[in-house]
Amino acid sequence: MKKKLFLLLITAIIQLSAFAQTEIPVYDSVLAARLGADEYGMKSYVLVILKTGTNNLGPGAERDSLFAGHLKNINLLADAGKLIIAGPLGENKNSYRGIFILNVVTLSEAKELLNTDPVIRENVMEADLYNWYGSAAISEYLEVHKRITRKGF
Repeated sequence: MKKKLFLLLITAIIQLSAFAQTEIPVYDSVLAARLGADEYGMKSYVLVILKTGTNNLGPGAERDSLFAGHLKNINLLADAGKLIIAGPLGENKNSYRGIFILNVVTLSEAKELLNTDPVIRENVMEADLYNWYGSAAISEYLEVHKRITRKGF
């Protein structure tokens, strides 16, 4: 009985091993190329953590104008395919305000894009940048998001 269980276990391991080494049958090479995916379906991005900056601008017209420009810039970067994810963070002890995932490979490319944002240029927010490796498919959610959004900022 033990010998049969052992042989069954070995057979299962061999079969699982062979299955794990095969290519996924639904692989779409055209889509992978369009999204810039590597063989794992992944690609490089830049993760940006926005935090409270040194310019402690109080409420008023100037602050309102800067944040209107910030939201407009987010939409421009998203429409250009450079900004994949953006959103605010809840209150936290680190003064983190939000995140971006930029569809660029280098930190210098990301810095150039961030310089187009008025709240960053005016130091109302500062940005910490990190290289990030994630699914090449995350950009696809933006099209779905457009279809479920009833009201813009």
